[in-house]
Amino acid sequence: MSFGMIIIGDEILSGRRQDKHLAKVIELLGARGHALSWARYIGDERPRITAALREAMASGDVVFSCGGIGATPDDHTRQCAAAASGRALALHPQAKLLIEQRMRETAAEQGVTFEPDRPDNIHRLNMGVFPEGVTVIPNPYNKIPGFSLGDVHFVPGFPVMAHPMIEWVLDQRYSHLRPVAHAERALFVQGGMEATLTPLMEAIEAEHPGVRVFSLPSVDHPTRGRHIELGVKGEPSAVDMAFAALRSGLAAFPGLQVSTE
Repeated sequence: MSFGMIIIGDEILSGRRQDKHLAKVIELLGARGHALSWARYIGDERPRITAALREAMASGDVVFSCGGIGATPDDHTRQCAAAASGRALALHPQAKLLIEQRMRETAAEQGVTFEPDRPDNIHRLNMGVFPEGVTVIPNPYNKIPGFSLGDVHFVPGFPVMAHPMIEWVLDQRYSHLRPVAHAERALFVQGGMEATLTPLMEAIEAEHPGVRVFSLPSVDHPTRGRHIELGVKGEPSAVDMAFAALRSGLAAFPGLQVSTE
């Protein structure tokens, strides 16, 4: 299965907050032998969120959606998940118990009596109003859960909550997935241009099925200056052969300086 991410929130796109989800999810997947295939950033716009979630649900991928599952006017993800899946919204019984438990603990910490019928406490239950038929994702930080709708998993925007919740989903739902064997090898080329080297890159991919060539040019590296990082990635044994062919092919270009460090 492939893995994807949807990161929701105007604050990310406006720069008021810096995204901390992408790098962490790449790290969590990498620790389990997996890789992230795609990611999308979306503002707090219901039509865009709904369309992205509908596409995610139809993709067959494992998708983590971060943000927008609260109960303030700028939180739309729960409603969009319901619209995208064609399900009604309802207070999830397990989520209700967890939210009430959190409210009781908060009242005890403050030294006041828990009043379930108080308007603000009734409003807090909206955080447990999910599309019907979902399963909850436990939140070790404050007990307010996320939810899973098939292979699309919804967690809060707060990294301190979202990241352990994503890790829990990976270990509870996808520990059976076998890691895909993967390797990368690269070298550095100075004195060349991508346009000149493109035929070689295309030939490497054509001659070595399952191997992908990558080219990362730099014009202002602090020590190497202008150069191109060329590499191959894919199944380990195929990568070794493709890398040898890459080095051999570069030797045919006069004036290139090639190094692996």
